[in-house]
Amino acid sequence: MVESIYQIPTEVRDFAEKSVEQARKAFEGFAGAAQKALDTSGEVPFGLPNAKDVSVKALSFAEANVNAAFDLAQKLVHARDPQEVFKLQSEFVQAQLKAIQEQTKELGATFQRPTTKS
Repeated sequence: MVESIYQIPTEVRDFAEKSVEQARKAFEGFAGAAQKALDTSGEVPFGLPNAKDVSVKALSFAEANVNAAFDLAQKLVHARDPQEVFKLQSEFVQAQLKAIQEQTKELGATFQRPTTKS
């Protein structure tokens, strides 16, 4: 069997893995602060119906999409060869396109839902 020329030193992989984890934690802090701000604020301005619901849903979609990108980065750090990198990237793009289609439908439905005031 031929050795892969795609050998990345362990130190580089470790550094990349730690960097991805640090970025994920930083984003989680940001997302948590944004969620807290939405939870403690009143209705989102501009008088748009369901604006707060749309904002909360959009934030949750953004979190899911960024977490998917972090998951991809984590997998790429451990990829054994360029073929695996291309496979992982292709799977990610396909999954994200599907997710974005679903998210768009869900946001549209939330926007069109009649508001109910208590």
